[in-house]
Amino acid sequence: MTEAVAGITILDGSSGPELPIVDGDGEAHAVVWPGTGARARSLHRVRLRPGARTIPLLHPSEAVYYVMDGAGTVSDRSTGEAQPLRTGSMFHVDPQTTYVAEAGEDGMELVGGPAPADPSLYESLGRRGG
Repeated sequence: MTEAVAGITILDGSSGPELPIVDGDGEAHAVVWPGTGARARSLHRVRLRPGARTIPLLHPSEAVYYVMDGAGTVSDRSTGEAQPLRTGSMFHVDPQTTYVAEAGEDGMELVGGPAPADPSLYESLGRRGG
């Protein structure tokens, strides 16, 4: 559900358009993105079930994520370096860095995304009215 009052919009974190960025069992939804009028920020809710991961992601800008639940890793695909994540962790990704977030044995739920929004993430939504 989306509700707007006096310049403030309340967004339901699970009802945004689905993003095709999950490899395995899970889902990702755009919550704050250009389709909601955001220009300077994006927020995505990413649910990764055990062993699932994001596809390799690369943005022209930086990205930040918060681990809402679960545990896993985030890896830099150019260096191969991986860092552990757990509930309450945050991670920052520099611009032009290819990264993958992968859930551990209990799954992992993230909220975050690139800032400003990366238009390439939403290309498939235009034809569906995202």
